[in-house]
Amino acid sequence: MPWFARWPCSAAPRNPGDTPAFAMTPTPFPTASSPLPRRHALAALLAATLGAPLSAPWARARVDEPAAYGRRDDVLALAAEIARRHALEPAWVEAALAQARHQPTVVQLMQPPVAGTAKNWAAYRARFIEPLRIRAGVAFWREHADWLAMAQSRFGVPPSIVVGIVGVESIYGREVGRWRVLDTLATLALDFPKTERRDRSAFFADELGRFLALCRRDGTDPTGPLGSFAGAMGWPQFMPSAIEQYAVDFDGDDRIDLHTSPADVIGSVAHYLAAFDWQPGVATHHAVAAPVEVADRAALLGPDILPSFTAAEFAARGARLDAAGQRHGGLLALVELQNGDAAPSYVAGTENFYAITRYNRSSYYAMAVIELGAAVLAVVEATA
Repeated sequence: MPWFARWPCSAAPRNPGDTPAFAMTPTPFPTASSPLPRRHALAALLAATLGAPLSAPWARARVDEPAAYGRRDDVLALAAEIARRHALEPAWVEAALAQARHQPTVVQLMQPPVAGTAKNWAAYRARFIEPLRIRAGVAFWREHADWLAMAQSRFGVPPSIVVGIVGVESIYGREVGRWRVLDTLATLALDFPKTERRDRSAFFADELGRFLALCRRDGTDPTGPLGSFAGAMGWPQFMPSAIEQYAVDFDGDDRIDLHTSPADVIGSVAHYLAAFDWQPGVATHHAVAAPVEVADRAALLGPDILPSFTAAEFAARGARLDAAGQRHGGLLALVELQNGDAAPSYVAGTENFYAITRYNRSSYYAMAVIELGAAVLAVVEATA
């Protein structure tokens, strides 16, 4: 079996400007004029709707296929660096990169949102906490309850969080990407969009090298594996570096399969969160009323999603935590979720909220994961 059927392919919508730890696919927030994230607009363009059957992970993507990169000077220089860093044959790396195709659509999708675009948690939430995803999550939970329980026992991560992540990332394997990973990673390494945002080409060059090393190690044709337009792969949407570090053979069959083994998917997601200091038995967040005073609110919002204040420090700044939050023994972060023209929402994020943002560095993403998992759990318990 080729490695791309064993390793982690589509990524979840991201918070504009955020840089997820591995599933690097930024997507704008839904707005009244643009209600669908770019990934879904692309999916519609490719006719990959939820009601239509998706092709196998190794099927060729129907996306624009311009000329291959060939032997440009920068391509040869990158090939030499990848070969050196990963101890690969220079000729093989050059031949692989020569087949990569520049994808203009990938460059467009990586562009930052239009200046002034308002974030909207209510609209973002509606994309994920909805009937189709909840039904799919309930089915996934019921079918794989034993693996979810085993993952919680081994890694301390509750089933609702694992189910929430897999649901947000790929709708439990229904949206797993249709772009050649070689093309997307090469495009973003060699032609990352020239904007005012920071240049991420080095990140993608590193991921490209790791991807090619995986292919070479397992004898896989680099033009075969498919993924998201940022190179994320599998049900959990791992980048190549995350495959190396966090993917696990959870079902014990001596291979890692993040396309067709729900057990390996569950174990790998839980392992990832545990590696980022998930705390068993700790809530992800607490209800809070933000300080009325602008200066106090700004002070608590300063560290963003990094837990930095005790419950007592929250109170000293005028933030009113619920009873459970007042008893929280660790540090907290005041998390602001903007709602377009409406008043923002606030929660007090714990270390476990922060752990979820290591999967995707967006507070909106973390709340979507938490609330989808909670919605699925409510149905599972109500119909047990």
